[in-house]
Amino acid sequence: MNDSPTLIMTPLSEIADLLRGAQRIGLASHIRPDGDAVGSVLGLALSLRALGKTVVPLLEDGVPENLAFLPGADSVQQPRGPLDLDLAVALDTATHERIGAGCVEAFSRAPVLVNIDHHPTNPRYGHHNHVDGDQPATGQIVYELLTQNGLPMDDGVRQNLFAAISTDTGSFQFACTTARSHEIAGEMIRAGLDIARLSQLLYHTFPRRRLELQRAMLNDMAFRAGDRIASWQLSQELQQRVEVRPGDTEGLIDTLRMIDSVVSAVIFEELPDGKVRVSARSKDARLDVSAVCARFGGGGHRMAAGARLPGPLPAASETFLTALEHEVRRLS
Repeated sequence: MNDSPTLIMTPLSEIADLLRGAQRIGLASHIRPDGDAVGSVLGLALSLRALGKTVVPLLEDGVPENLAFLPGADSVQQPRGPLDLDLAVALDTATHERIGAGCVEAFSRAPVLVNIDHHPTNPRYGHHNHVDGDQPATGQIVYELLTQNGLPMDDGVRQNLFAAISTDTGSFQFACTTARSHEIAGEMIRAGLDIARLSQLLYHTFPRRRLELQRAMLNDMAFRAGDRIASWQLSQELQQRVEVRPGDTEGLIDTLRMIDSVVSAVIFEELPDGKVRVSARSKDARLDVSAVCARFGGGGHRMAAGARLPGPLPAASETFLTALEHEVRRLS
């Protein structure tokens, strides 16, 4: 792969032409994949397979248990060295490195890298980039890619793309949700998609350990800045005791964010290597949590962002919260 990315926005029609012209295509998304990552990869993979392509869907950490019900989830591979590909596609991944070291290696022989994303901080690292920060989910971009260019769309594709759009818009509740998001959901329903079943599986079906985590969070959550910041520290000790699995923490931060006085919610997760993963959310459009995360090498969206800090957990939490509190107090 050559190292000559372009900052020009590649039209979806041109990306469709690239997909049609390739036979062996690799797809990947970011480490610790969420609903948008998994749904975008699987939705595009199923469409391309229906087109007769050989598709290799990769996720560094595999599909989390809470999303394993999605069609095609059992076809996702974890990377095992370089692949012979005609085309590689990174989806919903703000930086190239975020697909994971194994996926970077898997894509290393691909002559062309396509970057499809909705994170405004994305530096356009692909040879072809369609990065639209106004879109609420990468799954919504993939939906437009398929429908605008006559690429296959069946129920399995719709299930995955609905999951992608629904989860990244907070079930169509977040400020990023657009009128088009609702129109797409309507188009899917008219095509026969059972959104009641999907929503049940996405939002109302959890293992007991996930509720144990939520109980611990409610017991240990902390407040500062006049109760406008709510935070929680998730230690390795608790994760091991509850036997946490990938995906178990997804959505927990929304419980902190729903408190009436809170304008920003943060979860600090201690990782096995001692680093601390920060997930931050804002309820006030004036508070840009991506700017705060950027100070620590992270990024994301104005209302939802993340970063990684060196441990230990209490010190990392205090460092980040001090910076966040400074911004929150500026609001008034």
